[in-house]
Amino acid sequence: MAALPLRSYPFPPTQNPTTKTHSLPNSKSIPLHSTTTPNRQSLSFDQAPPSFRHHLLSLRSSAMATATSDGGFDRAAAVKQFDESRTGVKGLVDVGIDEIPPMFRHNPDPLPPAPTGSVSVPTIDLSLPRGVVVDLIRAASHEWGFFQVINHGIPVSVIDGTLSAIRSFNELPPSDRSPYYSRSLTGGVSYSSNVDLYKSSAASWRDTIQVLMGPARPDPDRIPPVCRQEILAWDENVSQVGRALLELMSEGLGVGPHRLKELTIGDGKVMVCHYYPPCPEPDATMGVVTHTDPGALTVLVQDSTGGLQVKHVREDGECYWVDVEPVPGALVINVGDLLQIISNDEYKSVEHRAVVRSRDKSRVSIAVFFNPSKRGDTDFYGPLPELISDEKPAHYRNFTMTEFMGTFFSKQLSSKALVDHFKL
Repeated sequence: MAALPLRSYPFPPTQNPTTKTHSLPNSKSIPLHSTTTPNRQSLSFDQAPPSFRHHLLSLRSSAMATATSDGGFDRAAAVKQFDESRTGVKGLVDVGIDEIPPMFRHNPDPLPPAPTGSVSVPTIDLSLPRGVVVDLIRAASHEWGFFQVINHGIPVSVIDGTLSAIRSFNELPPSDRSPYYSRSLTGGVSYSSNVDLYKSSAASWRDTIQVLMGPARPDPDRIPPVCRQEILAWDENVSQVGRALLELMSEGLGVGPHRLKELTIGDGKVMVCHYYPPCPEPDATMGVVTHTDPGALTVLVQDSTGGLQVKHVREDGECYWVDVEPVPGALVINVGDLLQIISNDEYKSVEHRAVVRSRDKSRVSIAVFFNPSKRGDTDFYGPLPELISDEKPAHYRNFTMTEFMGTFFSKQLSSKALVDHFKL
């Protein structure tokens, strides 16, 4: 397999270990539906070591007032100081900021929200007859690129326990979180803030645990113990759902249930666990900027806070932001750029974002990106030959995953040029 120029989600990167990690107990035996959290002692900011409190207070001052010699804002210096604090956005909240630093400020989006109650993302009951489910998924993937599923087989208790475990890690004292902070996916795991921190024009209000789940699983000892069992068990659960959905979506294309699996789609997996801290100025920043997902399929679970929005164009050409309202026990599914290309535009990868909703409440979401595992120089991807005809020629050229991922990583997250780059 060729070496890949990868840096971060949703595709596995190749980087050298640089992160100090804890020596953690063996966790070879993982209960599939574990929702327990190891015992721990939680410390407040005031109880943290004095040197660490001083470090965080210095971060607050520098993040709010990093200036150039002419009185302007030195974003590069602010980003560097923020990243070197190793405590993420939650570190700013821990020291009690009452306004967000300039590096997190975003320009207002002129696109309006959809009128209340006028439209909603489809919700599909997977317990319905298979033929009905295939038709519903095909329609939702074509018209929306997003849908929610219920009766998917994962108990609500497992969902709640997994989300709770991710929140528990992010709400540990800063001195407990910081040893895990690194942009290097050492052992297949990293904890950092903003995948495109050094490229984006404005940082987003979130911190993230990334875990490479396929083709090879990560070193479990690299996963923080407070959420280790839940992360590994979630991979087992969501992988079953992902495989089932890929079969249904493959049937929806009329190419049989196993065609996407033949492309090894689903064997490559990356999990990203996002934590959006409370924000003193929620309307001035973003949780995740407007983007499309580059991979094949995304399966996401979100807590009850909400904030995920999908850009939807109506038949009359009007365009709105539509809230993906949290449905208890539901999973959110969306088509990625790669699947749009493979389906020759039968399925749509649409823009979406996460807004920040609360001054006093955090939000947690967990996304798993399903991708191909075959990534050699002779493994080409493009529209399925079965979907190409004289009446509907190919809309895209073929490419290797090396080229595809290299194109993605050359742009900041908000860029939407990935699909267009491969158009004929």
